[in-house]
Amino acid sequence: MTNKTGLEFKVGDAVVYPAHGVGKVAAIETQEVAGMSLEVYVVTFDHEKMTLRVPTRKAKTAGLRTLAAEDTVSKALTVLKGRARIKRTMWSRRAQEYEAKINSGDLISIAEVVRDLHRAETQPEQSYSERQLYESALDRMAREVAAANRIDKDAAVALLGKSLSAKKANQPVAEETEEAEAA
Repeated sequence: MTNKTGLEFKVGDAVVYPAHGVGKVAAIETQEVAGMSLEVYVVTFDHEKMTLRVPTRKAKTAGLRTLAAEDTVSKALTVLKGRARIKRTMWSRRAQEYEAKINSGDLISIAEVVRDLHRAETQPEQSYSERQLYESALDRMAREVAAANRIDKDAAVALLGKSLSAKKANQPVAEETEEAEAA
């Protein structure tokens, strides 16, 4: 959906960039690059103290998108209530898959990572790398839920925690590996 200027986003819009999460379009500038004029969105990420410049023509292919719609947020919260699905593959492989889901920028995929790596008080402690991935996914999801619902991040974390505590069962469901399915 483009506006009158032909651009997808305008200054002040909250947007999601896959690798960095929720940011704000601070400006739309024209920059001189290699002798050519290039129009860019200037996106700021306050939580990372970072500014990103995304060419307006490449915004879609770069994955820049609007905040998740209300139905997507609801679906993501429902995913958190489901049973964890843990594949029976080596941790390094699962960690790569989780990282890819987090960096996809897709709220449902991020919710799956949060669900799969969440540990209740009664469950065994997580490894350092599991905890890092969990906290990264939780932070990314909380920021988008907070922005979409116009609440602060702490309220969003509480909302996610409520959905996680409503899980159907404590024990994760082990999924067969792709290799076992192929056999």
